[in-house]
This record gives sequence, C-alpha cells and structure tokens, in this order.
Amino acid sequence: MGTAKDKSSIYHLKITLVGINRPIWRRVQVPSTIRLGRLHDVFQAAMGWTDSHLHQFEKDGKYWAVPDPDELEGDIRIIDESRVSLASVLTAEGDSMIYVYDFGDDWRHEVVLEKILPSDSDASARPICLAGERRCPPEDVGGPSGYLEFLEVIFEPGHEEFARLRGWAGGTFHAEEFNAAAVNRVLGRMRWPVRNK
Repeated sequence: MGTAKDKSSIYHLKITLVGINRPIWRRVQVPSTIRLGRLHDVFQAAMGWTDSHLHQFEKDGKYWAVPDPDELEGDIRIIDESRVSLASVLTAEGDSMIYVYDFGDDWRHEVVLEKILPSDSDASARPICLAGERRCPPEDVGGPSGYLEFLEVIFEPGHEEFARLRGWAGGTFHAEEFNAAAVNRVLGRMRWPVRNK
C-alpha cells in the first residue's frame, strides 16, 4: 500500500454519492498538496453541483470547512480547510473521508484514495476528471429520498407532477448522462496554482 511521503505525489480519488442505489461517482486526479478548500472546488465541478450551499469534510471525528466567526461554545470544532492539505488527511491508499454538501439535503460523498502516483511535472498539479457515471441530482431536490421521488416522476409523463418537476429541473433530465470532457473544460477554466503549497 502506498503512502504520501513524497510532497509531489498525485492522488487518484473516487468520490461516490452515498444513499443512491445506482451509484453516482467520479474519479479525479489531484496533487496530494492541494488544500481542502480547493479540493471542494474540484468536487463541485466534477460532481456537477453549483456551490450554492455550505460544505465540510469529515474524518475520524474531525471537521474541515470554512470557519464560522460566530461559532458558539459547544459547536463542533471546525478546522480551516484553506490551511490543510489533502495529504495530511488521506495518507495511504485505501484511506477515506466524507465530503458533505448542502446540510439541508445532506449530500454525503465517500472519498477514497485509490492510488498514489509520483508526480512527473508541474502539469500534473492541475486537477482532472478521469471518469464517472451518472448525472448529479438537481440542487435542492431533497437529498437521496427526494431524488428517488424526482426520478419516479420525471420519467412518467402521465404523472400529475411531471410538467412541474420537469420545468423545475430545467427541461429534460438525463439521469444516466455524464461527460468527463465537459467537467475537464470547467476545471481547465479554473485558476490553479502551479504548486499547491
């Protein structure tokens, strides 16, 4: 099993949406030195979310997110995600953490470090999406149970809610659709540091 000893390693991560029977997942390649705040940006682009809600990373009773200056005593302790590298959280192949997006819908993503590879150039410092399956659920659909109900209606033209939900979703919704090239175009337009130090 590999470990993240080399500061210039490349991580292959698999992100899987929890609670969905036909898995919605992405595989991304990122530098091990990427900060969790920037990893959030990668996950938003790769999954197809719109970054409209709060998020956090969780592992072993620790929580990383954007700190809340109004944090009350007794709240969980939030570690500033902009100061923490991925390699300090996931250190060996097989390690995992949870990425939570939208505390209302409670989209939980299992993030598994599948491979650690040596970095061969600064070009590998740019995140890329390697693969994935199925389209991301619409924002504010109601979490996994709401998404299941949405799918039951959106593919049944005779359903009384069909027209309303189709309009709400922006028209035709192709649940099986995923385009890694489109994700990589979005990632390519983002500004990434040459080295994520």
